[in-house]
Amino acid sequence: MSNIVTYSCKEGVATITMDDGKVNALSHTVWDELGDAFDKAEAANAIVILQGRPGLFSGGFDLKEMGKGPEAAIALTTRGSEMARRILAFPTPVIGVSTGHCIAMGAFLMLACDFRIGADGEFKTGLNETMIGMTMHNFGIELARYRIPLNYFHRAVINAEIWSPDDAISAGFYDKTAPVEHLDEAALAVAKGFSQLNMTAFNGSKNKSRAAFLKLLDECIESDKAISVTA
Repeated sequence: MSNIVTYSCKEGVATITMDDGKVNALSHTVWDELGDAFDKAEAANAIVILQGRPGLFSGGFDLKEMGKGPEAAIALTTRGSEMARRILAFPTPVIGVSTGHCIAMGAFLMLACDFRIGADGEFKTGLNETMIGMTMHNFGIELARYRIPLNYFHRAVINAEIWSPDDAISAGFYDKTAPVEHLDEAALAVAKGFSQLNMTAFNGSKNKSRAAFLKLLDECIESDKAISVTA
C-alpha cells in the first residue's frame, strides 16, 4: 500500500485515510488501496472511519483516467460503484468524515456511509456531474434517490447544486457537522456509540433492510457498463 491510502486500527476502530496531497482523485490505484484497507478492517471486525486529508475528502474521479476513452471511463466508474456498494453492505459501521470539499464520486462515497460528519467551513459538497458534462450513471441516480430527500433529489442529481456543509445536512449528505479541529473527536464519539451495538445484529439488520436496494444497485452496475457517462 502506498502513501495515498493509509490504515490504522486501535481499540476496534479502523481509520482509513485518503491523501494524495492534491484533490484525492479517485483512480484505479486508490480503489485498489481502499479495497485492501477495507479488507483489513473487515478481517479485524472493526468499525471504520473513512476520511480524507485536511481541507478535502475527495474531488471525485481521476479525470485524466476518465479521459482515456469510453472504456476507461466505464471501468473507473464501475470500480467506484463497487466500492460504494461494498460500504453500503459492509458488516460493521462505516463513518464517513468529510474533512473538507466533497464532490462527485467523493460525495457518493459519503452517501454510502452509515453515519456522515462534515467539516464546518467554506467547503463545498455535492454532485457536479451535470456541470462538468457527465451524464449521471444509473448507480449514482439510485444511490442518490436512496439517501437524498425528494425535495433535494432533482437539485442534486440534475441541477448539480452544490451546498455548504450545514446545508448539505438537509440535502442528505451529512448527519452532522463539526469544527475542523474537533472532527477526530466527533468521529470517535460516533464510533463509541456504534461499539455498543451487537455487530451480528447490526450486519443482519443493515443487509436485510437493504437487500432489495443492493440487488437494484447490482443491476445498475451491470447496466452502467453499457452506457457512456461522458458527453
